[in-house]
Amino acid sequence: MTGPAQTIWRRVAAVTTPDGAQLHAVVDGPDDAPATLVLAHGWTLAQAAWDDVGELLAPRVAAGGLRVIRYDQRGHGRSTWGDSDITIDQLGHDLAEVLDRLAPTGPVVLGGHSMGGMTIMALGAARPELFGTRVRGVVLVSTSAGDLTSDPRTAAGRMARLSPGVLNTALAGARVVERVRQLLPPTHPRHQKLVRDLLYGEDATAEMVLAGAEIMHASTVRSFIAFMPALEEHEKREDLTALTRVPVEIFVGDSDQLTPERHSHQLAEALPGARLHIIERTGHMLTQERPQHVVDAIERLLAEAAADRAAA
Repeated sequence: MTGPAQTIWRRVAAVTTPDGAQLHAVVDGPDDAPATLVLAHGWTLAQAAWDDVGELLAPRVAAGGLRVIRYDQRGHGRSTWGDSDITIDQLGHDLAEVLDRLAPTGPVVLGGHSMGGMTIMALGAARPELFGTRVRGVVLVSTSAGDLTSDPRTAAGRMARLSPGVLNTALAGARVVERVRQLLPPTHPRHQKLVRDLLYGEDATAEMVLAGAEIMHASTVRSFIAFMPALEEHEKREDLTALTRVPVEIFVGDSDQLTPERHSHQLAEALPGARLHIIERTGHMLTQERPQHVVDAIERLLAEAAADRAAA
């Protein structure tokens, strides 16, 4: 027997940025919830990368104890591109717009996976006054504060060796590349093996890998190519002061090939009060592989935020 169905109030919103991008967002839970969780996804993914975490939080949302906002980063999912140059700093400004428009009041906990974690760091550099006041906690999952591509032994380092000429050629022929991609859909065994080897740990199920492959396959060639220089240029290791004002939980899988453990150790060194979690047999897609670990951290941060609010 299954329990009673959970009823969650949901609305879809479009946040328009100053440069004309339309950021597609989904808001679960009531506006008067005591806290809001805002989740930012990674490169060539979409807000669906947080679905497993969202499902585990559904009882709390249905009970009115939490509002959850997931959105597609510009150029990803259902969000448009806008007119600005593609940089991680621009993504930080986008996150600020999401907060200002969809969560203008009340305590907020931020969660960022991969490029989404970098987005939170960029927000901290641009809007430090939010941290410790509006933003009460941060979860950083499978991410980096900089020096992402210098190690040629990592997957990110190997991709960085692609020349600008190769990338520009691929972008110019995006339609052709897209047609080629359709010949190897996410259901194809070779596609799934490639995704598994690059992004997942030993315990990942076939269902996890297929779900992740489908999310990434829905991304365009342009999103893959246009964001690559932004990731390479991302550097916030000396600009994390805002995050020292709030509790931070850092997660990395011991099999992560895109943002290996050293990046999380660097974050932990820069944020002495942060809690560092290295999860065994887990790859880059930690929000799918080990969502309960992430939810437990979110619950801790929400409890701390509630305690701070009660004491204020």
